[in-house]
Amino acid sequence: MAALSTGIVPTVACINSASVPLEVDFDKLVAALQKFTEAVLFPVWGASAQVFKSEKFVPGAWGMVFLDDAKDQSTLGYHDLTPDGLPLSKIFVKSTLKVGQKVSVTACHELAEMLIDPATNLVSTASTNRPSKTFYAYEICDAVEEEEFQIDGIPMSDFVYPSWFESFHRPGSTQFDYLKKVNRPFEILPGGYIPVYRKGKWTQIFGSKAKEKRFRQEDRRNHRSTYRDHPRNKRSRPSP
Repeated sequence: MAALSTGIVPTVACINSASVPLEVDFDKLVAALQKFTEAVLFPVWGASAQVFKSEKFVPGAWGMVFLDDAKDQSTLGYHDLTPDGLPLSKIFVKSTLKVGQKVSVTACHELAEMLIDPATNLVSTASTNRPSKTFYAYEICDAVEEEEFQIDGIPMSDFVYPSWFESFHRPGSTQFDYLKKVNRPFEILPGGYIPVYRKGKWTQIFGSKAKEKRFRQEDRRNHRSTYRDHPRNKRSRPSP
């Protein structure tokens, strides 16, 4: 993980290994993701990447692989890392389309979260005046994950700002997400959720009962939030 803190802008190889149509032009999607990192994400979070299309993993590059569904995980040999041990996002096309979601939004969601918290070990508390027993994962798209906008006609995911994780802000005092749908720190929109660590384990807080029901019906295997409960990721469990 030392390679993640070198200050070098990462390259991200996008590999389409899905056997089903993505319902979006792959070249246009990759171009939109590049524009998203440069023009949208970087001004807010200071994180960017060089995103490019590839047929296979590239030495030294992070990865984003488009697969049919989570059953394909065994063909890669890595749970959440490239062969070089670098961050890897997996986009499950069939699973995404089955629940009525857009592949481009899922890809943008995973790319943004991978760039901001590549080791999936960052957390924040919702309290400034006393010790908190709840830690919020730095998953910047989850709380607003059903909100979207377009770049060159390609749907992209909304995401929260650093201020969302800062409890000292008054409601309405600053911008908390890109689409300005959020009004206060740690607010979860009706279509969102957030992984939290409390009472010795990772769980979720949902923005609505309807979202919780949809979440329980989705295939979340290999989603970034599941990495935090992986036995290999003991470091991502905060100490109360």
